[in-house]
Amino acid sequence: MSRRASSYDESDVRIRPGKGSRPRTKQRPSHDDAEDAMVVSVDRGRWGCVIGGDPDRRVVAMRARELGRTPVVVGDHVAVVGDLTGRPDTLARIVKVADRTTVLRRTADDTDPYERIVVANADQLLIVTALADPPPRTGFVERALAAAYVGGLTPILCLTKSDLADPAEFTRAFADLDLPIVLAGRDDPLEDVSARLAGHITALIGHSGVGKSTLVNRLVPDADRATGVVSGVGKGRHTSTQSVALALPETGQGRGWVVDTPGIRSFGLAHVTPDDIVDAFDDLHDAIEACPRGCTHLGPPADPECALDELTGQSYRRAMAVRALLIAVTGQTPDGTTDPETEQSAQTDR
Repeated sequence: MSRRASSYDESDVRIRPGKGSRPRTKQRPSHDDAEDAMVVSVDRGRWGCVIGGDPDRRVVAMRARELGRTPVVVGDHVAVVGDLTGRPDTLARIVKVADRTTVLRRTADDTDPYERIVVANADQLLIVTALADPPPRTGFVERALAAAYVGGLTPILCLTKSDLADPAEFTRAFADLDLPIVLAGRDDPLEDVSARLAGHITALIGHSGVGKSTLVNRLVPDADRATGVVSGVGKGRHTSTQSVALALPETGQGRGWVVDTPGIRSFGLAHVTPDDIVDAFDDLHDAIEACPRGCTHLGPPADPECALDELTGQSYRRAMAVRALLIAVTGQTPDGTTDPETEQSAQTDR
């Protein structure tokens, strides 16, 4: 052994600690300096947020590591920290997602167990439907109504292209649901629509090509949402590709927001049960307490003891309208067969 080598001992050896030698703490930062914000856009792992609901205080944020895979969608109320200046190339962090008050959900189809959250915390749903080109389809409206009732949103039916057809016949199917109906055709004034949206967060849904983006551009002049023409096969082009919340002009009723969503070709309701829909109506909620277990509320012969048949007056008329909605959504008739109109709707509307 050389003289140089024999002069070394264990104190000369540097031991590199292993990766797991540092104990991990379960404590997380309290983020007392976090500011409240609302998510207004989502794009490839980055979230656009407005601080304090002020559209002029916008930041781009990433999801903090401690949130893991917690879903964050447009409309979520979040807490953000970091660089909140909003300057180009700056990035804040979302460190908390508040509990949602309402959720608009859909599935790819009625057998898909995976629920997709369309928008969170909206209190209204504007169902945009064209009266022509493409022709209106009650199946989509009925499904949107069911999703709104179950999700806790107040639905409003908005009819576009009213210069091409009379809305009376189409709207007759929803007369007993107390569904607000507004016109937003090219030549229709928008005062009624604007008044209903003021001070609310309203999600807009509709098939592609019904004029939804055109309506948004009229409501929010600087929105610059892309518009397109309807294809020859009866379904429009997808002119909106990402959901985005847009601030409406401020009024005496406070700041309102519209959430423009991509044109929807499918609206599955795998997560919705008949009780969910009936429960949304205050005057029917108590009535179904008297229904036998397993009642589908479709009426005889399937449900000969359904309590909805015992109602009278306006409550009975609403119950029958809700029953028609259940048949449209479930595709089942009282005799247990599949409703052919609903089956056709499933192929064209969803």
